Amino acid sequence: MFLLLPKHYRGRGAQKLNCAKEKLGGLCVPFCFDLTNLAGIPGFIENVIKQFGHIDILVNNAGVNLKKDFTEVSDAEFQHILLTNVTAAFVLSREVVKKMMKKKHGCIINISSMAAQYGLPKVIAYTASKSAIEGMTKAMAVELSPKGIRVNCIAPGFITTAMSSKALDNDEERKQKALSRTPMGKLGEPADIGDAALFLASDAAKYITGVVLPVDGGNAIGF
Repeated sequence: MFLLLPKHYRGRGAQKLNCAKEKLGGLCVPFCFDLTNLAGIPGFIENVIKQFGHIDILVNNAGVNLKKDFTEVSDAEFQHILLTNVTAAFVLSREVVKKMMKKKHGCIINISSMAAQYGLPKVIAYTASKSAIEGMTKAMAVELSPKGIRVNCIAPGFITTAMSSKALDNDEERKQKALSRTPMGKLGEPADIGDAALFLASDAAKYITGVVLPVDGGNAIGF
C-alpha cells in the first residue's frame, strides 16, 4: 500500500516532513512539492508511481487560511486560497485517479472544515474553498465510485494545530465562542482527524462513499 498525503511546501517544508518521518518510522517516505505548481503535479505523480508502483490512498490535506475583513481581501489573496485549497486538490486528485482507475481500486479523503458548515467571520476565502471541497467530494464520489474509487471528506472542528492556534490564541473571544458551542467542551487533537481518516481508508468503511464526516466534538450541532 502506498499512502500519499500532500503537503503544501511552504507550510510543510523538508524539516517538518523529516521530523514526521522520524516519528512514523522507516516506511514513511516524505516528498516535498509545492502544490501551487499545477503544471508540475503530473510529473510529481509519475515520480511517485515510478518509485512505488501505485497509489492506494490520497489524503488532500494541503491548505492555507487567511483571516481578514471581507472588504479588505484582495483578488490575489482570494485566488491564492482557492488555488491552494481547491484547484491543487482537484489537479492532484485527477492525476492520482488516472492511476487508480487502472487497478479499479482506490480511496480519496478530502479535508474540509467547520467553515463549510456555518458562517464564520473574516475567513471568506477559506470558507469558499472548503465549501467547494465538500461539493467536489460528492461529485467525485458519484462519478468515481462505480470505478472502484471511494471518495469521502472529513470536516474537522477546532483542532489544536499551528493554524488554529494562530487564529484563536490571539482572539480570546473567538476561542471562547468556539468552545462554548462545542458540546464536548474542548479542542480536538490532530490524532482525532488521523483516526477518522484511517477508518475511512480502511475496509471497515468499504461501503461508505460521498460522506462529509464532522470530527468536531459536536460543534456543528452545538448552540
